[in-house]
Amino acid sequence: MAQRQFQTEVSQLLHLIIHSLYSNREIFLRELVSNASDALDKLKYLSVADDAYKSISFDPRIDLRFDKDKKTLTVEDNGIGMNEQDLVDSLGTIARSGTKTFLEKLTADAKKDSNLIGQFGVGFYSAFMAARKIEVTSRKAGEDAAWKWTSDGKEGYEIESASRESQGTTVELHLTDEGTEFANRWSIEDIVKRYSNHVAFPIYLTYDEKEYDDKGKEKGSVTKTDRINSGTAIWRRAKTELKDSDYTEFYKQLSHETDEPLFHVHTKAEGTQEYATLFFVPKKAPFDMFHADYKPGVKLYVKRVFITDDDKELLPTWLRFVRGVIDSEDLPLNVSREILQQNKILVNIKNASVKKLLGEFKSISETESEKEKWDQFVEQFNRPLKEGLYSDWANRDALLELVRFRSTAVEGWTSLSDYCARMKADQKYIYYITGGDENTLKASPLLEAYKAKGFEVLVMNQEIDEIVVPQIGRYKKTAGDTSKEWEIKSVNRSDEDLGEKSDKKTEDDAKPIIEKIKKALGERVKDVKLSRRLHDSPCCIVADENDPSMQMAQMLKAMGQTEGMPEIKPILEINGEHPLVSPLKTSDDEAYINDIAFVLLDQALLVEGVKLKEPAEFVKRLNRLLTK
Repeated sequence: MAQRQFQTEVSQLLHLIIHSLYSNREIFLRELVSNASDALDKLKYLSVADDAYKSISFDPRIDLRFDKDKKTLTVEDNGIGMNEQDLVDSLGTIARSGTKTFLEKLTADAKKDSNLIGQFGVGFYSAFMAARKIEVTSRKAGEDAAWKWTSDGKEGYEIESASRESQGTTVELHLTDEGTEFANRWSIEDIVKRYSNHVAFPIYLTYDEKEYDDKGKEKGSVTKTDRINSGTAIWRRAKTELKDSDYTEFYKQLSHETDEPLFHVHTKAEGTQEYATLFFVPKKAPFDMFHADYKPGVKLYVKRVFITDDDKELLPTWLRFVRGVIDSEDLPLNVSREILQQNKILVNIKNASVKKLLGEFKSISETESEKEKWDQFVEQFNRPLKEGLYSDWANRDALLELVRFRSTAVEGWTSLSDYCARMKADQKYIYYITGGDENTLKASPLLEAYKAKGFEVLVMNQEIDEIVVPQIGRYKKTAGDTSKEWEIKSVNRSDEDLGEKSDKKTEDDAKPIIEKIKKALGERVKDVKLSRRLHDSPCCIVADENDPSMQMAQMLKAMGQTEGMPEIKPILEINGEHPLVSPLKTSDDEAYINDIAFVLLDQALLVEGVKLKEPAEFVKRLNRLLTK
């Protein structure tokens, strides 16, 4: 038995694999089980497709066993197996080409280095993270000879003839002191259930279980063999075979929730790309849905082997509430299977999954019998959908049909489409108001003219509306072969024109009032104007066309993003005919004018939900006016 050298500069390469490639060592068992599963898959196919293999007795299984005293862990399969040349090709050569170039590109960044070798099939060598020596005994199906490959993972390997009763491969790991943590029943079961539970073939674990007498004294041990994986992947089964209870049971297992899901979406794609997806929408939003470090809810499998549940790129961020699995037959992975390569297959699966989910959302929203379910969905997930309006431009039109808003015209939620169906014949725009509280907004002085004309206004009381809605710009509604488009306008803006004709006499009467209020308020406001939108209220504040709204200004301040920005000042609009305002025309009492001006401004700010800078001064002025 002669020592053979690895065919590449393996010392450096193995050092990288063993010490830098994986973030946790337990992954090696997933890799070995996956290799065993691949070997079983190959023989299963050949036993059906190739006459030379049809006579082989084949009951596919993977067996695991360990010996704590000898510090060994064994993974065995009865799959296709390997002959001497296969062992040289598969285990003696890590990189078949370009290794020298690869090594020249190595950097000090282990994570980057591991990405470089995505094209090299070296998952087997991850076992050296836990083993000081590995022995592989294998017999190829259809051949009589068996061979043993032995290596310490450093300079080279040895191959010698061996004996094995049937086809298949046995991988025996001689564990390091640190690696002995995996030589126990509970660790092995945990790793297999986490990563390989849905592998199509049965995985058995052989172990010794202690026996005790009726007094609790140990009397010996018995060897047991238990199956430790389920071997079934619900997402791979036909929908016609499954009941709602099957989906619910799997959802509870997947999400660790006690409630049933709100609904599910099950897809199996075949053709140029083969994959299966099973997504669930929970009844309640995950507790961390608005945390920056939220836990993704979708797991990635490749050929039913678990890869990751910590990749936030499997679905867009705005779909982070979705739970489920993606299982690809042909997704290329890098060597560690922990860091997914950016590739077209994953992008295509992601895009198709998003469209499938959007299609299901739309179907439920349009089905009268599903109204209660849709209302539940909107209550929990309307806000993330709105995030998609500015983060996912490709799906913006579909999302515009799904997002919902409160309204001055109807109870509950309404869509843009339904709003347009209720519009007055002479209405030119879709109107909306933003702010912090729904009831306060519905009572806002800004709405008085719209109510008088019978115009509906969408009430947008979520902070995200301030960011999203101005970016929408226009909404197009298509019905049959025709479509119409409307601009979406904020009533919080000074440029809003309802087509009210100006009254020259009213404007002339208001000029002295405006001048007096401007003088009193000084730098506290950007401007003071006569309002054409107020009927009953004395005043309101609006934002200049080019300034952020008061709500947005408060959001920026709360996020600490106002440093270096000029102070945002409101525009005060006054109702010149209101009893609080009109007396200022003839008054020369400067103190009285100042008190009225500041009280008008402060009450307008309060209505907008803005915190007053000097509440004590507001109370003093109000008290002085009351005593008069």
